Amino acid sequence: MLIDSHCHLDYPDFEPDFADIMSRARDAGVEKMLTIGTRLSTFDKVLAVAERFDNVYCTVGIHPHEAGTETTDVARLVELAQHPKVVGIGETGLDYFYDKSPRRAQRANFRTHIAAARDSGLPLIVHTRDADADTHVVLAAEMATGPFNALLHCFSSGRQLAERALQFGFYISFSGIITFAKSDELREIAAGLPLDRLLVETDAPYLAPVPHRGHRNEPSFITHTAKSLAEVKKVSVEEVSKATSDNFYRLFTKVPR
Repeated sequence: MLIDSHCHLDYPDFEPDFADIMSRARDAGVEKMLTIGTRLSTFDKVLAVAERFDNVYCTVGIHPHEAGTETTDVARLVELAQHPKVVGIGETGLDYFYDKSPRRAQRANFRTHIAAARDSGLPLIVHTRDADADTHVVLAAEMATGPFNALLHCFSSGRQLAERALQFGFYISFSGIITFAKSDELREIAAGLPLDRLLVETDAPYLAPVPHRGHRNEPSFITHTAKSLAEVKKVSVEEVSKATSDNFYRLFTKVPR
């Protein structure tokens, strides 16, 4: 069985054939799915999907792209996180590739979510792109303030950030990017990371893995990412499936096994 640790099931991309998507996920052996909050203004839709399915859970948060238009405070995030289906805080972080929000607003949003993760005891889902240095600065400063747990999702950063994340006790998740032809450096990084700290995800509807690249992604495609990670780690797909599932439950402690 596999777990898709990061997808966006509330997105309109899935509306035309949602039932078929969920059926294909089941047939592919996807045990559970974590659908991710990106805006508080649409959190009700995220939660509705999680409440509809026994094997779907969700998170609450504001994506760095939305940090310039949506704001929140620690108390509000912690309050929303009390729902039994809400098992994580985020996604949050820094995205300097698109720069859709002012960087100061992104950093403030990031720190608010870290504080909420610390106060709620739930893991933080971190989005970072072209912002390795500042991501580490924020994480290190906040870790010095008080411990929290986190997952670097859809990892595409450098080796140094990966190693620092492991030093903090964090987890790292790989998406379909690891299957791309030009991802040799990313595969080399994955090969050197301990399997007991890795998760897999789709980030659906984005980043469909080979052989579906260029099409809409969906949770059933997680099998291709798991296969690629197994090849990189030189272990069986079954071992990757078991390890990444064990890691998921170890991190997201609100999710019943």
